[in-house]
Amino acid sequence: MPLPALIVPFLMSVAAAEEPPIIVRAYPWAPFISPMGEPFRPPSTGEAPIARWFVRADRNQDGMLTANEMQADADRFFARLDSNHDGQIDPEELTTYESEIAPDVQVNSQWKRPRGEIAAKPGSDRDRPAWDSSRKRGDRYDGYRTDGLQGAARYGLLNIPQPVASADADLNRLITLTEFRQAASHRFKLLDNHGQGRITLPELEARLPTRPKGKQAKPHKDAVDTRIGVPLPESK
Repeated sequence: MPLPALIVPFLMSVAAAEEPPIIVRAYPWAPFISPMGEPFRPPSTGEAPIARWFVRADRNQDGMLTANEMQADADRFFARLDSNHDGQIDPEELTTYESEIAPDVQVNSQWKRPRGEIAAKPGSDRDRPAWDSSRKRGDRYDGYRTDGLQGAARYGLLNIPQPVASADADLNRLITLTEFRQAASHRFKLLDNHGQGRITLPELEARLPTRPKGKQAKPHKDAVDTRIGVPLPESK
């Protein structure tokens, strides 16, 4: 056998060993996405994922979550995302977050279903607009409706589709610890409806979004679909 024929397969095997495939660690039932974007998935014990996050964030275990505790929890998660420990979350680390740590935040991912529930087969009209009700489209959970939640907002307490990327205050594609802390402080204020400086678990549980029941929401007859740009002017 010629020497080049032996070298090429060897080089291909070395390249494959150096670049392991990305494994998306997703589960077929709904997680909880914390206000800063950390996923918590239901364990076999049946404990609510939001309760697992709350117990971890509530450092003094007094049943109250304060702004300082939420910021400390944000610091902990930031350290996990900052894999190269350079004090910022770069685009590569953000990609790892979206593909491996919390693939549920992807806006094109479907609603997670409880274990044992079979997902409906997509119909041939899956590319039709969500507001087109001329044909029944089955039990869809993808969130693509004019009033639907998308990304992490489907599993969290705030309507923020991508909690980590949205912390980039100066839009330079790098998220610093300062920016992450500022986002944590702002989001705590959004959750603290009464301005008391502390939040209980039942108060947070009441904010969880309700999983859709399979009925498509009908937009108002005068609603303008802003996703396709500025509407045409009315004819005179």
